[in-house]
Amino acid sequence: MALHRPLAAAVAAARDRGERPVSLAGDCCSAIAVLAGLERAGCDPTLIWFDAHGDFNTWETTPSGFLGGMPLAMICGLGEQTLVRAVGLQPLKPASVLLVDGRDLDPGERELLESQRVRRLPRVGALLERELPAGPLWIHWDVDVLDPRDAPAMDYPVAGGARTAELRAVFDRLARSGQVAAVSVSCWNPTRDLDGRTALVCRDLLRSLLGRE
Repeated sequence: MALHRPLAAAVAAARDRGERPVSLAGDCCSAIAVLAGLERAGCDPTLIWFDAHGDFNTWETTPSGFLGGMPLAMICGLGEQTLVRAVGLQPLKPASVLLVDGRDLDPGERELLESQRVRRLPRVGALLERELPAGPLWIHWDVDVLDPRDAPAMDYPVAGGARTAELRAVFDRLARSGQVAAVSVSCWNPTRDLDGRTALVCRDLLRSLLGRE
């Protein structure tokens, strides 16, 4: 809460100044504060969530009790709500969420996603083939959506996933749409990035998403 409250305030202030907030954080729970800040600034976005995992567990579905596997469910008003209440977040409707990838789902998590009718795209490149949702887009990107061959410095790597060129093409398309209102990133682990390769790849992709050369 001590971290999320100032982050929510910073996001809201950036939007009020007409800027596009970008959050770089160590885990996906920070996305709760980003959405709270967007709401305070009057922004009602569609969330496109890129992640190797679903992050849609609750206390009833989680096999591990890991809080970092729950933030997308929390954002949708399900499961643990302490962090949600702490920043005054009004939960998103599941229909306002598009989960991209999610190749590593727990069984109960998969059932919950289906029961809540969260839209899913199992393949990152499929976003190139469909019409984007109307209105402002909030892009949350956990860098473990990448194939570990391209970005190995992850705490929870999952085999497969998007190669760099595929994700760059998707991010370029999002940038060209002019709809990206905010970006939040759950970052790589720098202590594992001994050759700096993961940082280089991820920073390059972030520039693409922001429409910068």
